[in-house]
Amino acid sequence: MPNEIAPAGLRERKKVETRRLLLEGAARLFRERGFEATTVADIAAHANVSVRTFFRYFESKEALLLPDGVEIFAYVENALAGRPADEEPLDAVCNALLEAAEPFAASTLTALSHPLEDIENVVTARLVQAFSDFEERLTALVRRRLPPDAPDADLEAAVIACAALSAVRAVLRTRRARRATGPSDTGPATLLRAFRILRGIGTP
Repeated sequence: MPNEIAPAGLRERKKVETRRLLLEGAARLFRERGFEATTVADIAAHANVSVRTFFRYFESKEALLLPDGVEIFAYVENALAGRPADEEPLDAVCNALLEAAEPFAASTLTALSHPLEDIENVVTARLVQAFSDFEERLTALVRRRLPPDAPDADLEAAVIACAALSAVRAVLRTRRARRATGPSDTGPATLLRAFRILRGIGTP
């Protein structure tokens, strides 16, 4: 039985590794060459696979403009599950997203910090849909942290999730605007400042 299981496990690990290399290669090439100048063949070569293999993982080059949502959401979900049960829900969500900042930075989302005027509409449409899907899933996770008998718990969960992700969107938008005029800071520090601003809204 172990001999039958091992090859399947090895194949799965190879698939995960190939997907990771494709994502990392795209992020690097988009940064260095720009989106239009990067071809599917370039990305495939970086992962040492064929173009045909590339299309087994992604439907198009545009699909690589956003990070792997499944992988990143799983990271955020695990980070949120590890937060103290008595931590304020908004703080828990913000801290979980901060923990995920490094995986975000290592993904092709990094490319979105650069001006991409030639494909602005494609990026915007995909980003809006990705955040919309993420908001729904994050709302469900936040709801679990609230007391079951809390009044308007569904509304509170939605507000917390949407507010935190709005801060993330604001960081992306601000970085892109700043990069259009010169060098800009990167990394989780900007996101941390955004969350501090969010927590301070409405505070006397």
